[in-house]
Amino acid sequence: MRFGFWPNPRSDYAAISALAQHAENTGWDGIWLADHFLPDEDELIPVHECWITMAALARDVPRVRLGTLVTGNTYRHPAVLANMVATLDNLADGRVVLGVGSGWQQNEHEAYGIEYGTAALRLEMLEEACQIFKGLFSNDYFDFAGKHYQLTNAPLEPKPKQANLPLMIGGGGEKVTLRIAAKYADEWNVWGDVETLIHKMRILDQHCESVGRKPDAIERSAVALLFLTEDDANVQRLKSTPMGMPAVIGGTNEVIDVMNAYQEAGVKEFIVPDFTLGKLIGAGQAKKDLMEKFITEVAPACR
Repeated sequence: MRFGFWPNPRSDYAAISALAQHAENTGWDGIWLADHFLPDEDELIPVHECWITMAALARDVPRVRLGTLVTGNTYRHPAVLANMVATLDNLADGRVVLGVGSGWQQNEHEAYGIEYGTAALRLEMLEEACQIFKGLFSNDYFDFAGKHYQLTNAPLEPKPKQANLPLMIGGGGEKVTLRIAAKYADEWNVWGDVETLIHKMRILDQHCESVGRKPDAIERSAVALLFLTEDDANVQRLKSTPMGMPAVIGGTNEVIDVMNAYQEAGVKEFIVPDFTLGKLIGAGQAKKDLMEKFITEVAPACR
């Protein structure tokens, strides 16, 4: 199983880069960035634009995979995004993963005048976008006549460095999102505990069968908060605290057991957000120490 690290975008680039370099140097497999322009609460907090930040990381972090978790399809025309991705994959020597979702953060759309629409509309746009990504990456010229997007004899050069740049679909909607993933995704990601992953993957497998794809053609990855501590009292306090999000809580041995359970369920990559690894914003030593503890003490048991 691979392990990815997700630095908090609410930091300056020096902090993001320092954490990404620390992740690379200590053995993590990937760096993932959220694609947002502002927080989802009413606060004036700096948020670095995702794709520009990844371009800088491609220069400063030369080994690990670089991906979006996930980019909002509504924010950029898919043909424009395809050009961005292909260029970055060349700059990064073939390490980019295009993680994409339908877009969910309404306040960004309203602030910037981007049409938000209904969930059904955004999912329609996402499915068309997936066809455009695949078409532009694999054809000299590509035509597309969709409801939301139209391309006429559209080229894309240079192509991505990777012969098959991975397309990751993010989200757990069982009727539509997982069907889109079954049709187009090389990888799929969702927030969830082991039980959630098992359930969602069963639904994804069913969609794969209905569209004629083999389920093992799609790699599965998971995200959850991490609380890694050997303080038993703190573990019990955290477990009794409502998180509102999936969380892995415990000492080294307990976290190893949970990671093994994810792996046995079929998860190929577990992605750790840095939000609970110490100081919320920045690259403090406590955060780096927890990153290193996880990757040197937990990860080897699951690889």
